[in-house]
Amino acid sequence: MAGGGREKIRMTPDEARAYLAAHFKVQVATVGKDGEPHLVTMFYALLDGKIAFTTYTASQKVLNLRRNPTMTCLVEDGVEYAELRGVALYGRGVVVEEPGPRMKVGAVVGSRMAGLPVPEMGAPIDPAIAAGLEQALAKRMLIVMEPDRIVSWDHGKA
Repeated sequence: MAGGGREKIRMTPDEARAYLAAHFKVQVATVGKDGEPHLVTMFYALLDGKIAFTTYTASQKVLNLRRNPTMTCLVEDGVEYAELRGVALYGRGVVVEEPGPRMKVGAVVGSRMAGLPVPEMGAPIDPAIAAGLEQALAKRMLIVMEPDRIVSWDHGKA
């Protein structure tokens, strides 16, 4: 789309934030050791407004990010052209090892994946659930997307 058309379909920052808050699956691309993209789908939650997800410590994503923190995230939806919407974030993936933030994100994402009611980020965790969650997250790391640039589109605005 040429200049003016692109501006017409861009989401405002508030629209992009609301869009990310309303979704929970993200396409995550990191850079493999030979420079090829490594692309996966992850469930995410917003931690302080940033896309965050847990993954196994030994996963390819973590290995890639420790070597090169470059990461791109894409959240998109729509079937027909006029329905296409999305937000692409370009920046770096930060590997977070502290258990507190990992538990916050793990509680939200884990509940969603298990089909349970999704708690608010940082809400107190039932002690009976916390022990199982800690065990489930013991071999996982938290990845937080630190965007340098955000691109968005909503073809329904055209």
